[in-house]
Amino acid sequence: MSGPHAVLARQTEALELFGRRVHAIRDDQWGARTPCTDWSVRDLVGHLVSEQAWVPALVRDGATVDSVGDDLEGDLLGSDPVAAWEAVADASHAAFAEPGALDRTVHLSFGDMPAGDYCAQLVTDLTVHTWDLSRAIGADEQLPDELLYFAVREVTPHAAELERTGLFAAPEEPPPGADVQTKLLCLVGRRP
Repeated sequence: MSGPHAVLARQTEALELFGRRVHAIRDDQWGARTPCTDWSVRDLVGHLVSEQAWVPALVRDGATVDSVGDDLEGDLLGSDPVAAWEAVADASHAAFAEPGALDRTVHLSFGDMPAGDYCAQLVTDLTVHTWDLSRAIGADEQLPDELLYFAVREVTPHAAELERTGLFAAPEEPPPGADVQTKLLCLVGRRP
């Protein structure tokens, strides 16, 4: 499977996988630390909720970051983070699944991008952060091969740039014979 169908299949898989981890968070784990420097479990889930919340406006409505303004800033989790996740995940998937949606152009803070590429970036972020969340809450850390291979293809050309953003640690050299999950984690500066 390739093209738009592959991107949508990976998005569905990534949203469901992260959602299962969100549902597994115990009440006493929301303040737990994650592999993301300075982020608690709640901060990490909040980051993904925020990312997905932008999708309908940018993809479906053709909005710009400026036109959305501060509508999606602040704590989007409220008193029920699981429900917040479910709502934005459903809305994000619906926006990308609309006929022709992946062929549109989205207007991001750093410039315009094809919606299909934007979706691929979000899938990659979901994949990496599913591992982060899994580690933080003691869930199964092994991710599906299809998502891992997809994310490695997305990240590899940009690994050096990611560190310069300040949001990722320096890439690590994977050990000889490393599996695809270890390769991905090393590319994004994680310590498997």
